[in-house]
Amino acid sequence: MNIKKLLKPNKIAVVGASEKTGFGSDTCRNVMKYMSPDKYYFISPTRASVFGVPCFKSMADLPEQVDLMVVCTPKPTVNGILEEGAAAGARAAVIFASGYGEVDEQGKEDEKELIALCKKLDMPIMGPNCGGYINTVDKIFPFAFVSEDRDRTGGIGLVSQSGQFVLSMMDSPVPGFSYGISSGNSKVVTMEDYLEFLVEDPDTRVVALYLEGVNDPKRFIAALKRAAEIRKPVVVHKVGRSEKGQQVAASHTGSMAGADRVYDALFEKFGVIRVDDLQELMSTAQALAVLKKLPKGHGLTSANLSGGETGISADIAHLNGLEYPDYDSVTVEKLRAMLPSYAHVSNPLDMTATLAYSEEALTEAYGTIMKDPNVDLMLVGFTLLENVVDPCVDYIAHAVERLAKEEWSVPVMILPYMENTRNPEYVKRLADLGVPILPPPAYAFKIVKNILKFAAYDVSQKDLNLCFPGKGRPAGEALTETASKMLIRDRIPCGRFGVAATRQETGRLFESLGLEKAVVKVESPDILHKSDAGCVKLNIRNAKEAEEAFDAILANAKAYDAGARIEGVQVCEMMKPGTELIIGVKNDPQFGPCVLCGLGGIYVEVFKDTALGLAPLSIREAGDMIDSLKSVRLLDGYRGQPALDKKAFADALVEISRFACAHTDEMAELDINPVFLYEKGLCAVDALYIKG
Repeated sequence: MNIKKLLKPNKIAVVGASEKTGFGSDTCRNVMKYMSPDKYYFISPTRASVFGVPCFKSMADLPEQVDLMVVCTPKPTVNGILEEGAAAGARAAVIFASGYGEVDEQGKEDEKELIALCKKLDMPIMGPNCGGYINTVDKIFPFAFVSEDRDRTGGIGLVSQSGQFVLSMMDSPVPGFSYGISSGNSKVVTMEDYLEFLVEDPDTRVVALYLEGVNDPKRFIAALKRAAEIRKPVVVHKVGRSEKGQQVAASHTGSMAGADRVYDALFEKFGVIRVDDLQELMSTAQALAVLKKLPKGHGLTSANLSGGETGISADIAHLNGLEYPDYDSVTVEKLRAMLPSYAHVSNPLDMTATLAYSEEALTEAYGTIMKDPNVDLMLVGFTLLENVVDPCVDYIAHAVERLAKEEWSVPVMILPYMENTRNPEYVKRLADLGVPILPPPAYAFKIVKNILKFAAYDVSQKDLNLCFPGKGRPAGEALTETASKMLIRDRIPCGRFGVAATRQETGRLFESLGLEKAVVKVESPDILHKSDAGCVKLNIRNAKEAEEAFDAILANAKAYDAGARIEGVQVCEMMKPGTELIIGVKNDPQFGPCVLCGLGGIYVEVFKDTALGLAPLSIREAGDMIDSLKSVRLLDGYRGQPALDKKAFADALVEISRFACAHTDEMAELDINPVFLYEKGLCAVDALYIKG
């Protein structure tokens, strides 16, 4: 749907203009305050004027065609106004009225009627039950909440179902918007429509979303893919981390690949920055919108005027997983020559107050730090107050300004150590240089981490062609271990194995496989936890022992579950012990197969040290998943142990991700657990494939 007439109208009409407290009144005041008088009309059937602006009785009475109607009237009047407006040439509408699908069954029916009407009229609408929007690019302001009169222009395109969140963002003195959209129920124009628009919009530098859910996964993914390709940051506050009552899955993978983890994997694949609350959303988006260049690496430095600030910087950076690299010897010697003898030169740096009141000295010190080969991003510690009384802020600003013009300079951000209202003159002055002012350290270092991660994102190392399922696939019938292994044996080594239906066949199978040592297991689609049922026998050395194992396993299986279907036993090669891993797949109903990896065997539920990625995986994505595990140190050769074959592990993840894509419409879950990883190679010891 083309939403240009909705978000970039030539002229608008406020239908239901009023001076009475409410959306009609507040919208009129916003329109009058921020829009040119030749860009809007007020419509009221009962008033000659509103706030001194003449009113027209209806859309049909307007002297010219308008693109957008802003409908401020109650729900029963909405459909008639839309038809009247369409007849007068209006091509889009904002609808504030509530009482639709968000309330009850009657509301849902009314919403369906509204949707059908909009389709008939080919009319995009924002809402219903929304707060409208601001467009600072074209100075369009059909917004239903009144806030402080100030300039809000900037590069953030915000979309939120919550009108209150848009208002909160606008009330903050820092952010600047291209668009601020309160989308409401989003039943005609959807979140995906707004996302597509903002990703392509040249006036939007950063897209910020408050996201409750995705209705059109393919379009959502297409927009994220486009953003990744053109390197436009998308920052998302996705609610639902604490979702309760998820269906218990049939496999280990299913139980650990809940909907929220799938969103994490999705955002990781497409370079989306996920944040935890509104403050982080606002501050991350603002910093990215202001920065004129991104850091080229992860080298972080802080230059402070006190030891206290330096200590705080070191601690909170560490808590956020960030570390300061050491300065090289040339930088250290140059800084020692500038600083007093009692100053200790290290990163983060306590410059002391000695340099604070000299623009030349600050410029030289900051420049020396920036030229260090280990530095890619610089934080300048200073708490900017609303009323500036300390003149050193001017010296700092001048020094940063001089350096920002140099081609070799690294990105700079100002780090305050207390929350204060910022001096607007310096905020703008620094923003014009591409220097954002961060919130205090507890948030600041989360934002720094977000920016460094986004800067390091490399779309060429990702496989962004997701395998969408034809329809949702809840877990269905489980295959036996042998049937599961037969499906994956071309993708991952499984050793030698076969199935015997009788005692005698078991002995013959042992001999025909040519095994020195075997494992015998029950072959049943109904007994998934074979060890718990006493249906696994290890260290089988000859045909006679294999036959005895058959007898014992069948007896134990019947005792465990008298109604279980028993197809015999699997005789398989007993592999030498290795580090136990898990490789799994959960087929998400919206985004398709998700591949899981981590410690396996009995440890998978104990430690829950797993990583999740959306299929298909590139080899780089697979390697990054493995390296993100806390237990990766075990694979790298911890405390003198030999390093294990992480490449074989990564290759197996890639192959299983391709297998999952090939079976998207047939599979619900897959557990390959345990997988034995060796110094060279790996082997799948057990597998469970669950149909969808």
